[in-house]
Amino acid sequence: MKLWPASVQTACERAAHALRRRTRELERLPGLRHIAGAYKVIARWTHHRLPRGLFARSLLIIIIPMLLLQAVVATVFMERHWQMVTRRLADAVTGDIAAIIDLIDVTGDEYESEIVSIAARDMGLRVAFEPGAKLPPPLPKPFFGLLDQVLAELISAKIGRPFWIDTLGDSRFVEIRIKLDDGILRIFARRSMTYASNTHIFILWMVGTSLVLIGIATLFLRGQIRPILKLTQAAEDFGKGHRSEVPYTPRGAIEIRRAGLAFILMRERIERQIEQRTTMLNGVSHDLRTILTRFKLQLALIGESPEVEALNEDIEEMQKMLQGYIDFARGDAEETTGTASLSTLFRRQKEDFELSGKSLHYVVIGPDEVTVRPNAFARLIANLASNAKRHADSLEITAEHGEKWLTVTFDDDGPGISPEMREEVFKPFLRLDNARNLDSSGTGLGLAIARDIARSHGGNVTLGDSPLGGLRAVISIPC
Repeated sequence: MKLWPASVQTACERAAHALRRRTRELERLPGLRHIAGAYKVIARWTHHRLPRGLFARSLLIIIIPMLLLQAVVATVFMERHWQMVTRRLADAVTGDIAAIIDLIDVTGDEYESEIVSIAARDMGLRVAFEPGAKLPPPLPKPFFGLLDQVLAELISAKIGRPFWIDTLGDSRFVEIRIKLDDGILRIFARRSMTYASNTHIFILWMVGTSLVLIGIATLFLRGQIRPILKLTQAAEDFGKGHRSEVPYTPRGAIEIRRAGLAFILMRERIERQIEQRTTMLNGVSHDLRTILTRFKLQLALIGESPEVEALNEDIEEMQKMLQGYIDFARGDAEETTGTASLSTLFRRQKEDFELSGKSLHYVVIGPDEVTVRPNAFARLIANLASNAKRHADSLEITAEHGEKWLTVTFDDDGPGISPEMREEVFKPFLRLDNARNLDSSGTGLGLAIARDIARSHGGNVTLGDSPLGGLRAVISIPC
């Protein structure tokens, strides 16, 4: 069903096509390309320099609008209030000085003392006459010379005589010198009479209020960020298999509580599935081993013969394959964390290499103790070491235990694995022609189990070229 007539639809399509064509034409303009390029550069520069944390970004969301608001308010205040008050004060002082000069012109020198007294008593000005004196050279203008600019404009407009101004010499007074016919008239006025000197109170009030608001916002933001950090820590601990002594409890805002509750429910479902899978695997393992044991007993009763020996070898192979499948499916996820000694694990593998007539050298850089699931981590080391022992004559292990990561590097002199197959060998049951990823049971699960254990610790296993000419396997696990 058409909602619009065909003519209207056609007109809309033509307008859209024309708009797209016009946009493409504008994009081809050199000026717009430069603007777009500059915008991308600025956006990229800003993106790389902005903080990545939620707490810092939230503070920026609060601080930047506050600073912009204060800048606008201060600008408006400076332009409207401060400059207006300063001009009015300076206008009043300039009018008093003009009145004094008029009195001098009318009365002459005989009333000089009375004029000085009137200026001090009624106008708040200190006046002095210097017969025959000259104006000093002009002083350099200050960087922020609002008072100098306003006074100069008003004196030129109201008095119209040569003058000299000093607003920096004495912080409490402003000195003004006016050139008279027979000398110089020096006037000292209090700075508060010519200048809105209480402006700093407004600035300090704004800055102080902003600091208080930022402090309050920081406290509230810390209270909101802390539940997110606890949820992140609980998820990381669960992913690494760590069991915290203090159970995780959702806190914070409603959305954070909902996310925490969803995490708890997800964790319970995963733990329940792991428990059910472990129970099932234990039952299957028990039943199949019972059957294999009966087979071995029946073969033992038959007696020794070449056929019976071949059947016994098949049964042994079946038991090894069954154990490999169960270990891969279980993944050692139910094991609790503990400490393991790297040198002890490497020493066991070295003894195994020596019994096979091969060499193994290891180096441990950093602390020897690591916090892992001991049995699973031992199997991870054993799988990679046995894989190297099967296909190489020597193996070098380098363990670097830093503050954040544990890196264990295995370098052997075997045939290696082609680059295009280095990710494929981690797939379960994959068997290469050179059997590089086969374990002792021949199931093709050795490297798959190794990567599964490493990832259950929050890390990974990667393969590369070894400087010895063979394969390099690297274990990376967060500490």
